[in-house]
Amino acid sequence: MDDSAPQSDSYRVTADELRQFIERIERLEAEKKDIADQQKEVMAEAKGRGYDTKILRKVVALRKREPDDIAEEEAVLEMYKEALGMR
Repeated sequence: MDDSAPQSDSYRVTADELRQFIERIERLEAEKKDIADQQKEVMAEAKGRGYDTKILRKVVALRKREPDDIAEEEAVLEMYKEALGMR
């Protein structure tokens, strides 16, 4: 009995599937790069209109977080600043 044919067919299917995964990943990487380029353009436009891009990034990060987490972090920060005489 010749076992090479099923292995060959199996290998071809696996290779085709692998190729499809790789191509999908490559497309997603290209989309990710396009999105990153668009984000840079938006930041450059905001900077050109006088906005502080460092602060914009912080605001975007804050908007992703829960308000309670932000309040807790700010309270601890204030406590540390007070302890160091930074108030």
